[in-house]
Amino acid sequence: MSTDPTNRLDDPDFPALTMSQAAELLGVQPAFLRSLDIGGVLEPFRSPGGHRRYSRHQLALAARLRELLDGGHSLASAETIVGLQDELTSARADADRLRQDAAARDSDNKP
Repeated sequence: MSTDPTNRLDDPDFPALTMSQAAELLGVQPAFLRSLDIGGVLEPFRSPGGHRRYSRHQLALAARLRELLDGGHSLASAETIVGLQDELTSARADADRLRQDAAARDSDNKP
């Protein structure tokens, strides 16, 4: 049975968009995306011809960075803020999971 190759488009990490498409979707100039690549903040996939390709996940990151940059942050501080936000989100999810596990254990131990 053959799988539909267009299913890859549902994968948020699939590099489906060219630089010009990504820039248009984000409402930025291609130079902004190049600067993120050069700065090592966002590493796009490369086509066999060397052209940059972006995934939805990468575009979401670029949009978050753009918002912080527009708010007056430097690229280095924007990168740090995004990293800390992601760590906090992960820590909250871990804490929620631990609370649920503890509640399940408590309910299992009640007579």
